[in-house]
Amino acid sequence: MVRNSKFAVVDGHNDLAWLCREHREYSVAGLDSEHDSALSRLQTDIPKLRRGGVQGQFWSVWVHTDLAGTDSVQATLEQIDFIHRLIAAYPDDFVRAVTADDIEAAQHGGRIASFLGVEGGNQMNNSLAVLREYARLGVRYMTLTWNSSTEWADAAVGEVTHDGINDRGRAVIAEMNRIGMMVDLSHVSAATMQDALDATTLPLLFSHSSCFALNPHPRNVPDAILTQLAANDGVQMLTFVPAFLSADYRSWEDNGSVGEKPVVTVAHVADHVEHARSVAGVDHIGLGGDFDGCPDMPVGLANVAEYPNLFAELERRGWSDADLAKLGSQNVLRVLRANDPAYRAFVA
Repeated sequence: MVRNSKFAVVDGHNDLAWLCREHREYSVAGLDSEHDSALSRLQTDIPKLRRGGVQGQFWSVWVHTDLAGTDSVQATLEQIDFIHRLIAAYPDDFVRAVTADDIEAAQHGGRIASFLGVEGGNQMNNSLAVLREYARLGVRYMTLTWNSSTEWADAAVGEVTHDGINDRGRAVIAEMNRIGMMVDLSHVSAATMQDALDATTLPLLFSHSSCFALNPHPRNVPDAILTQLAANDGVQMLTFVPAFLSADYRSWEDNGSVGEKPVVTVAHVADHVEHARSVAGVDHIGLGGDFDGCPDMPVGLANVAEYPNLFAELERRGWSDADLAKLGSQNVLRVLRANDPAYRAFVA
């Protein structure tokens, strides 16, 4: 049962743009309705966002690594264009946002603050100039890798090339710090996480990751990194992807999805949220659902309307309103705000 929203959500990761590329030829039409059968595959639309209490969304502008070089840059620009057109098509619902202050303005206007995040360092084509142009277009974070290593950083899966990041990777992070683009460590190897924490001078984030201690998936965050994340004043935004939440589900998926599918529920997500809180502290957790990036989401978190079910589960476990507000939005806004001065100086 979906409950009415009580807490604001600033979500770290949503793949609507790529899904609309793959299945809707980048159309923004009809996203103000959830009753159009042509949109039935979508986990995200405006009515659902409203019911879910989503007041800020980092829209992922992701490009599959099958696209390389300048093709990946073009596709990234197409993704950015989709989000800009989405905002323009629904001005009563969305507003372009680049800073934490923009969230407050959006809330006063009753609109959803829309941020951009690039999900893969490959999308800059090893060019700091491209990175800077993404920032000028409003991109506020970049994930250092997706599911394959770049010329300068190792991913969580695939070939290990650098045992973390190399000198070029440190130069990329330094430039991201200089221009106020948040470093995102989702998808990277544990060694890359460590090297990035050592290299960054600003708080960073995991836009959509779960906890290694509860499920030893290479995409998940080890406790040792979580401890250092707190020292960095960063935030881990917990994700809802079943294979990252449940070892049983991951095994079922890895073995061809044959037989009875293990049930993953909102309680699994709450377990990961509570574990991250126990290690990093309540000031260093957030939410990054990965809606429309995974077709099979947990029972009780099937789409963006169902965020209140997670808050209700955590309330049942004794969480205070103050701590739930931190989880939903306040912690990621603190990290964004810490990076905002550098970003403002760069785009001025």
